[in-house]
Amino acid sequence: MVDQDRIIKINIEEEMKSAYIDYSMSVIVSRALPDVRDGFKPVHRRVLFGMNELGNTSDKPYKKSARIVGEVLGKYHPHGDSSVYYAMVRMAQPWSLRYPLVDGQGNFGSVDGDSPAAMRYTEARLSKLAEEMLRDIEKDTVDMQLNFDDTLKEPAVLPTRIPNLLINGASGIAVGMATNMPPHNMTEVIDGTIAYIDNRGEVTIEDLMNYVKAPDFPTGGTIYGYAGVKSAFETGRGRVVLRGKAEIEHENNHEKIIITEIPYLVNKAELIKYIADLVSDKRIDGISNVNDESDRQGMRIVVDVKKDANSSVVLNKLYKLTALQSSFSVNNIALVNGRPRMLNLKDLIGQFVNHRKDVVTRRTKFELRKAEERAHILEGLIIASDNIDEVISIIKTSQSPNEAIERLIARFALSEIQSRAIVDMRLRQLTGLEQDKLRAEYEEIEKLINHLREILENEDLLMKVIKDELVEIKEKFGDERKTEIIYASEELNPEDFYADDEMIITISHMGYIKRTPLSEFRAQNRGGVGVKGSETRDEDFVEYIYPASMHATLLIFTQKGKCYWLRVFEIPEGTRTSKGRAIQNLLNIDADDKVSAFIRIKNLTTDIEFINSHYLLFCTKRGVIKKTLLEAYSRPRANGVNAIELREGDEVIQVRMTNGNNEVLIANRNGRAIRFHESTVRVMGRTATGVRGMMLDDENDEVVGMICIKDKENETILVVSEQGYGKRSKIDDYRITNRGGKGVKTINITEKTGKLVDIKNVTDDNDLMIINKSGMTIRMKVADLGIKGRATQGVRLINLDKRNDEIASVCKVMSDPAVEDTITEECTEVENDAENVENESFDNDIVILEEEQDEDNEEPLTTEE
Repeated sequence: MVDQDRIIKINIEEEMKSAYIDYSMSVIVSRALPDVRDGFKPVHRRVLFGMNELGNTSDKPYKKSARIVGEVLGKYHPHGDSSVYYAMVRMAQPWSLRYPLVDGQGNFGSVDGDSPAAMRYTEARLSKLAEEMLRDIEKDTVDMQLNFDDTLKEPAVLPTRIPNLLINGASGIAVGMATNMPPHNMTEVIDGTIAYIDNRGEVTIEDLMNYVKAPDFPTGGTIYGYAGVKSAFETGRGRVVLRGKAEIEHENNHEKIIITEIPYLVNKAELIKYIADLVSDKRIDGISNVNDESDRQGMRIVVDVKKDANSSVVLNKLYKLTALQSSFSVNNIALVNGRPRMLNLKDLIGQFVNHRKDVVTRRTKFELRKAEERAHILEGLIIASDNIDEVISIIKTSQSPNEAIERLIARFALSEIQSRAIVDMRLRQLTGLEQDKLRAEYEEIEKLINHLREILENEDLLMKVIKDELVEIKEKFGDERKTEIIYASEELNPEDFYADDEMIITISHMGYIKRTPLSEFRAQNRGGVGVKGSETRDEDFVEYIYPASMHATLLIFTQKGKCYWLRVFEIPEGTRTSKGRAIQNLLNIDADDKVSAFIRIKNLTTDIEFINSHYLLFCTKRGVIKKTLLEAYSRPRANGVNAIELREGDEVIQVRMTNGNNEVLIANRNGRAIRFHESTVRVMGRTATGVRGMMLDDENDEVVGMICIKDKENETILVVSEQGYGKRSKIDDYRITNRGGKGVKTINITEKTGKLVDIKNVTDDNDLMIINKSGMTIRMKVADLGIKGRATQGVRLINLDKRNDEIASVCKVMSDPAVEDTITEECTEVENDAENVENESFDNDIVILEEEQDEDNEEPLTTEE
């Protein structure tokens, strides 16, 4: 019956809720979150207080860490000894705390993640900065609370003179919340705090950011981008991107990446190991070796770069794939009046100032009380010295000290404290010199009392005291920033991982695409057989070849009038003989559609002025031409957009980029070409159909090519036939006519030459790259071709050694006059200039021209859309 009375029935669900809430609040308030005032969790506060109570200060010899841990465990922190020791170790590590608070001697670990030695081997003492956090603790500046067994008192908070939470940060995981606060530079934080005080708290976060620039990490590095810092200062939450510091050094024709600083909390040894793993897994190319050459002079990680690799690209890949670039997620949660709160920069500084105000007020009251007590005693001693003979007589004739005290109180109207002090006087204080000292001390005490009272009565003076102490701390411990700030930088762009080298883009008839370094092709003299340019399937052949730099954007136009976007570095790289990759795997092109034209632009999305002053000219096989502003095609979409509205049976065969002031030359399959000014074609919308550009001879005829004339002084017209014949003609051989006519003859087509396959506007600075359907490639100089009449047949450019073989594609590239037998190592840099041939569209135009048309037979232009 008794046992039943002792059992209390409760609801298990309610008990679980209640117990877990109690536990979570205990973790939040008494373990995991720092106090906003001194920036400490209980364990760190107890370690420093315990060391101070031991007299383990910076001016005393070191004490064994085990002695310190035992003191803290036995008196204040009844938890595992490792929790206390590792908390103390972290406060001694200069790579963990921006301003270490413990001066350690011995092995306290390393930035490589090495563990510290056991506590019996290491020694420690308070740093000078930590003493500033404990100063005045004996002057009733903070509340003291009972320890775990109610036998001793410990501080609820430290009377810190430094804004520790800001300068050293904090991290902790509680129940349902966590904190992760970065360290900051002491000089900047104190300057910001002084600005807060000067403006009586009426200061904006933006104003404070003029002083506190950004977090300042002990391991240095570079803050990359300011958006996350700004968000953290304004809201208490943000993501700070942090990079290690690296430089590229040149030594004996080799390049090395030297890493001298790594991001905060990154393990150096693991970083090096991970880089080595990436190299062995072939996820990073271009690295031959990684060495750790760090010593007492500082950190030095050496990454050897291969001869044929680009160091900047390798470095960007290291930033992308390793912890050399990492992020620090700021979450400023701290305890304010015992409750967790999210705090912005102004809140953090304001709470510290309020704490200092409270500490200085309590310290002043304590010092005033002590001064008044001393003044009260001095008053009694002065009275005694003025009446020394009578005082001595009273003391001599008294039977006991208590009787003497009572008689002195009665005679001179003194307090018991004053009378007791007189009785306890030493004989030497009866000398005249000592009496003068009493009066001088009393005057100093009176001045001090007046000053302390003024501090308590005048808040401005109180704040000045706080400011002066902050300035003193800054002068003693302030330093320069370790972490640099790059304000305008954001996330890595994809092109950061690729050198801006020149490539040859090859596309086969069946839609296989690849990019190959231009250096893989070598120049040959006119009439050569060529080298193998691509390995294709039996029924496939190379149809398009274009030069482009790695960072350029390709606007890809299909026969059905769609536009797609593709960066050159997104195209898979292949050797000169590899097949490439199906373009349908890179773009969302319909199965029955086919690429017909490319436009290459260096800065499609960023050069606003350029895209609003240039145009795209579309030409279809039925002779339709359309002109649209380039800006209409500057917003890439994954699924492409409609570039032109086509009539049934029509398809796009060519797209050119112009500056609005070019002349256009269009050729049809029957060998005729027409020349007119592009101003005769009005600007239309992206989905418009266009107007007639050239009249065809019959239903079997079709337009096969279009070029834009941009430099009439130096350019000539180059035509190439199916059987490898070609020639150059002067532009003036083609008279300017109206848009919509039938045109004039451009080459003498015979059975030996075959039909025309391409038409280009070229200069002597160009080279030709010609590919036939069997996949053979030849490069030759345009300057080797003489200028012939418009109606001539031309000369043989390439020997076709296979029956039924034909020319498939012709491309022009910039030549290097110093090179004869080897390919130029790079093409001229692509500029966003329609006048420059490098920004011209490159595609495969099949152009066949026939007999000359009389001008009288030209039909007037039509404006149908």
